Amino acid sequence: MPKAVDLMMFDFDGTLADTKDDLVTSVNHTLTRLNLQPRTPVDIISFVGDGVRQLIERSLSDNRDAYIDQAMTIFTDYYARHLVDQTRLYPDVEDLLNHFSHKIKIIVTNKRYRFTKTIAAHLGIEKYFQEIVGADTTPYQKPDARVIEYVLNRYKVPRSKAVMIGDGKNDVAVAANAGIVCCVHLNGLGAREELLAMNADYYCENMSEIKSLFC
Repeated sequence: MPKAVDLMMFDFDGTLADTKDDLVTSVNHTLTRLNLQPRTPVDIISFVGDGVRQLIERSLSDNRDAYIDQAMTIFTDYYARHLVDQTRLYPDVEDLLNHFSHKIKIIVTNKRYRFTKTIAAHLGIEKYFQEIVGADTTPYQKPDARVIEYVLNRYKVPRSKAVMIGDGKNDVAVAANAGIVCCVHLNGLGAREELLAMNADYYCENMSEIKSLFC
């Protein structure tokens, strides 16, 4: 029996958009500019999920204290110019958003607002969302429940009628912290086994499956 919801909150990287190639390229451009060794794509993707500063700090590793400010400047400038070079929607995303056209849909991401808005507009999906809540929209980021409380209060939706859809551990954790259900996309950027071990409410292999889970 599908669960009735009024509000659908979507993570962005790894859920709606496959952003990994542009993130990897931008991080390694930054490291190369600093004459540091590039990281493997697997390493870089494992660093995604907690915002851009944490991504860069983790990529710098032992060099973070010496280079973090310079690296942030290089990365931000480069990524702003190359964030849609290779980024694509995951299969069936637009069909899913059309299917739930009558629902309130919000992007809730730890990615910066302007990066998210630019990519969503380029991919043609910004029109489906009432709002984009980025890392810098509120003082809070996932897994802090207050970012979910912000959305619930703003749209006057009871937590029993809300779902968080994402591909990372922060999506599962923020849903649990806020007392709402969570649906995990297993073929995004998050580590599959780690996500399965978190016992989320719903799991899907592809985005089209969500149509049968909620109504």
